[in-house]
Amino acid sequence: MMMLRERAGYRGGLTIESDGASGRQAALPSPPLYDTAQHILKHHGGALVDIYEKLPVPFGLVRFGVAPDHPEVKNVTNTFTQTARSGRCGFYGNVTVGRDVTVPELQRAYHAVVLSYGAEDNRVLGIPGENLPGVYSARAFVGWYNGLPENQDLKPDLSCETALILGHGNVALDIARILLSPLQLLRKTDITDSSLAALACSKVKRVWLVGRRGPLQVAFTIKELREMINLPGARAVLDPADFTGLESAVKAGAAAPREWGLKFQRSPQEVLPSADGRRARGVRMALTRLEGLGDSAKAIPTGDVEELECGLVLSSIGYRSLPLDPAVPFDSQRGVIPNSSGRVEGVPGLYCSGWVKRGPTGVIITTMNDSFDTAQSLLEDLQGGVLDLSPSREGFGLVESILHSRGVRPVSFSDWEKIDAAEVARGKAAGKPREKIVDPAEMLRIIGH
Repeated sequence: MMMLRERAGYRGGLTIESDGASGRQAALPSPPLYDTAQHILKHHGGALVDIYEKLPVPFGLVRFGVAPDHPEVKNVTNTFTQTARSGRCGFYGNVTVGRDVTVPELQRAYHAVVLSYGAEDNRVLGIPGENLPGVYSARAFVGWYNGLPENQDLKPDLSCETALILGHGNVALDIARILLSPLQLLRKTDITDSSLAALACSKVKRVWLVGRRGPLQVAFTIKELREMINLPGARAVLDPADFTGLESAVKAGAAAPREWGLKFQRSPQEVLPSADGRRARGVRMALTRLEGLGDSAKAIPTGDVEELECGLVLSSIGYRSLPLDPAVPFDSQRGVIPNSSGRVEGVPGLYCSGWVKRGPTGVIITTMNDSFDTAQSLLEDLQGGVLDLSPSREGFGLVESILHSRGVRPVSFSDWEKIDAAEVARGKAAGKPREKIVDPAEMLRIIGH
C-alpha cells in the first residue's frame, strides 16, 4: 500500500500496500510497489510516500520469489533501499492491511492509496488426485526454499528419482534448476539452511517439464532455458521431433548423473495414487494437438493418453489474486481489481498496480511499465485536480493510533536494517551472502518488539 500526504505546501499522502508476506505482492522480481513509489517521488517533488508491508521485512517477491542463484536480479533492492531511506518515504512493516487497518481507514489518513499486492494463491489443476501427498504448488515450493515464513513447514518429500513439473514458465525452470543444481553451487546462495539440508538428501535425479501446447507457446525466457542447458552435472533430454525445422540445433547432451527434459502437447488428467493410496506415483496425460497459430493456439485432446511415472509433482500453472478488503471492488472471475489505467473503478483516490491490476502475466519490464502507468495516472489526477487535496490528512499519525489501539507494533526501515545485519552476519559465518530468518517472531525479537 502506498500513501500520499502533505509537504511544502503540497497537501497529499500516498500509501502503497504490498502485503508481501502472504504472497500478495506480485510474484515478480521487481515489485510494482517500489516501482510505483519511485516514479511518483521522482516526478512530484512535493509527494510523501508511506509503504506498508505485512511482514517485518521489505522487498516482497524480490526476497521470496527470485531464485537464490539469481543474485544479480536481487540487486534492485539497492535502489529500493535508497527510496525507503529517502526523507520523503516511510516504511511500516508487520502491518496486515484488511486486518490491522482497513482500506477505508487508510483513505481517511491519506489523499491517495495504491494497492500493489499480487497473487497470493495458485491456480488449481482441477483433476483427481491433485491433493495426494507428493503434489505441491510451485508457489509453496518456491516459498519453501526462499524462506517465506508461511511455507517453512512444507517439508517436501524428495525421496523419489523422478519429478514432474506441470508448466513451461520461468518459475517451472527455476524449480527444475534448484532440484538438479550441484550442492556446491547452492551453498553459495541465500537459499535457506533447512531447504539446503533437504536438497542434500534428495534422490531426485530426473525432472520432466510438461506443457499442454508446443515449443512456440512456452512462457519461459531464452535466458532461463540457457541456464538449464548449461547446468553442471545435468543433461538435457530434448526430442528433435518437437522442434520441426530446428532439428540440427537440438543435440543430445553429454552423459551426466542427472537429467531433465521438456515434454509438449500433454495435458494432465489425473494424478495417479500409489498402490496403498498414500501418495502420488505418476500422472495420466492426455496427448493434444494444436489448433491455431502462435500464442492463440489451443490444445485439443487427441483421445490418446500416456502415463508418466514420478513421485513428486509440482504444479506451476499460474497464480491468482484474492480480494483484500470488502471496501475494494474485486472481479473474482478474472482475479483483478476492476480499474482503468490503475484507477480503481468507482473509488476516487484508490489505485492499483501489479498483478492485481492486470492479472498474473508478464516479466520484469512488463511490471515496471505497468507500475509507471499507475503512477502516471495518479500524478495526472493530482495535477488535474481530480484528487481533493484541500483537507489535510494525518498520514501515518492516524494509522499509528489505529494500530496502537489494536496492539500492532509496526516495524520501521531502520528496524529492518537490524534484521538485515543479523542475516548477513549469520550468512557470513556459513559462507553465504545471508542466512534468512524465517520466523517472524524471531525477527521481532531481534529488534526488541
